[in-house]
Amino acid sequence: MPIPQLILCLLLWTSFITQAQAEDLGNLSANPFDFNSTANPFGQGSPVAPNGVNNPFSPYGSPFSNQSATNPFATDAPKLYDSQGNYRGKLSDNPYDPDSTSNQFGRYGSPFSPDSLNNPSGAGSPFRYDSPKNPYGQGWRIEGSR
Repeated sequence: MPIPQLILCLLLWTSFITQAQAEDLGNLSANPFDFNSTANPFGQGSPVAPNGVNNPFSPYGSPFSNQSATNPFATDAPKLYDSQGNYRGKLSDNPYDPDSTSNQFGRYGSPFSPDSLNNPSGAGSPFRYDSPKNPYGQGWRIEGSR
């Protein structure tokens, strides 16, 4: 293989490897005893966790960051995944983002959608084993982009 083609292959390979990284931000859960839960003030839910969604000075909790769950204008908010690995929308206060859990007309924010966190009879039921609203469950994984 000629040198220019080898260099091109290496550049493409390294760019592919660096793109597919996500940061684990814990679990969106009502369980205050699970260390990975955002409801645990001594674990991932700590207001001083460096990359916590409850820390107003972290990129994922700041009201000014584009990656924040609390910025109503954020477009790159953390993503939610259930225990099966299914995408469950973005943990975001943005009411206009179609994937936001705060969009009352969207698939992941409507109280009538079966995929919504806000549907007490669907994915947001406190009786579902993997629901973020179950106080004894694991909840949904939160992933931020690096």
